[in-house]
Amino acid sequence: MDQVIIKRALLSVSDKTGIVELGRSLAGNGAELVSTGGTARALREAGLTVRDISDLTGFPEMMDGRVKTLHPKVHGGLLAVRGNAEHEASMAEHGIGGIDLVVVNLYPFAQTVAKGAERDEIIENIDIGGPSMVRSAAKNHESVAILTDPADYALVSGGSTKLVSRRWLAAKAYAATAAYDASIASWFAFADQGERFPSVLPLTLKKGPELRYGENPHQSAALYLPQAGTRGIAQAEQVQGKELSYNNYNDADAALELVSEFRDGPPTVVIVKHANPCGVASADTLLGAYQAALACDTVSAFGGIIAVNRPLDGPTAEAIAGIFTEVVACPAADEAARAIFAAKKNLRLLITGDLPDPARAGLMLRSIAGGMLVQSRDNGQLGEVRVVTRRQPTNQELEDCRFAWTVAKHVKSNAIVYAKGGSTAGIGAGQMNRLESARIAAWKAKDAAEKAGWPHPRTMGSAVASDAFFPFADGLLAAVEAGATAVIQPGGSIRDDEVIAAADEAGLAMLFTGMRHFRH
Repeated sequence: MDQVIIKRALLSVSDKTGIVELGRSLAGNGAELVSTGGTARALREAGLTVRDISDLTGFPEMMDGRVKTLHPKVHGGLLAVRGNAEHEASMAEHGIGGIDLVVVNLYPFAQTVAKGAERDEIIENIDIGGPSMVRSAAKNHESVAILTDPADYALVSGGSTKLVSRRWLAAKAYAATAAYDASIASWFAFADQGERFPSVLPLTLKKGPELRYGENPHQSAALYLPQAGTRGIAQAEQVQGKELSYNNYNDADAALELVSEFRDGPPTVVIVKHANPCGVASADTLLGAYQAALACDTVSAFGGIIAVNRPLDGPTAEAIAGIFTEVVACPAADEAARAIFAAKKNLRLLITGDLPDPARAGLMLRSIAGGMLVQSRDNGQLGEVRVVTRRQPTNQELEDCRFAWTVAKHVKSNAIVYAKGGSTAGIGAGQMNRLESARIAAWKAKDAAEKAGWPHPRTMGSAVASDAFFPFADGLLAAVEAGATAVIQPGGSIRDDEVIAAADEAGLAMLFTGMRHFRH
């Protein structure tokens, strides 16, 4: 059957948005309205004639509303195949009438969890009858329409449905129940049972915007969002600029994650290119931090992504606007900053609100051929460190070590970061061996000094951080050659004694963290 006239509609919703208007439209086209509890009350208060579900089934609602629609006269009316003689004979024998439309949205389980409700309240917000009706109606979509989203109510405003619409609504309905069940399974696994890696990993993601393309123009891409309760770059408000691309999202996320490490610190600016930081600095003002971060690598900063840990002000925005910048992410932006960026129509300005907690828990997923790798996110924070050299670090060296280590956590491995006075001096990223990363970082620092007209690179007297241990002393010696006076690294190599001896001979202070930060 292509067109089905709606003679009877069953309405039972938690979200009452648009339900009265829908009821009026259906009744105006001659449909009988059958409803439950609060939905029936809302329809009656609007002056509509409504048949109680208990009148249809012959049984009262019971057990605090837990049992009301789980009845053959409901599900028989939904599942019976129209035109099937055997089904129609069963309907006639048992007094079952057909139901042509079901309007259901489910108990707000995810919202109940998000507000921090107690366990009993969470359990009570697991819908049973609603998903059952949704699945029954969706299965029999050849004859029955199922509405799970108020945004779709207009599809039945004419009093009938078309097969193409019923098929689309059925697909949407099964996606809705799958997401609902997944959110329940996720809560039980992680929150209730405390599992780290459940036997089945339930994912509930809702499609956001489709993107122009993926990492490359021949790839397609879209953004998917969690159901509720998460804040990050995906939820940022875009004030202006072109649509965000896949690479924009990826780079902006890298920048936001790094600047969030400094959310309780002084004004800090992060500049990212291809998901790697190319300049990071903290200062007394946001403008000062931007100028110091930019000076680390003015070449890579062109076309980069910037994140800051303070509301963006006019002077900083004016400085940023001096070079081509793809994206700026900030907790807020004043009117002066917005006005300056308004003249840069392609620059994307993202307002993030509160920065994410860098120590938050979570899972990270990466697809591989034939499977999915899942790990806990790298939320490790620098705690107690161990001085392994004869020389102790000065207070300034210790501060520079901590800064360099924080940045190195967010640099692709093998990662080497030189830092001095609250600013990166040189960053070596993504090399196949640690020695080359140390050399590249030093070369970048030398190049930055030449461009700025400084008498010597900022690696002179700097601290150097390595995301993993030095397997040989050569990487350490490259840092010595660059002028570093302090080193921070995880330690743990079978040649640690050799590396420590080289550090002592060079007069370095070296700290072991006991924690590695590989990033691939």
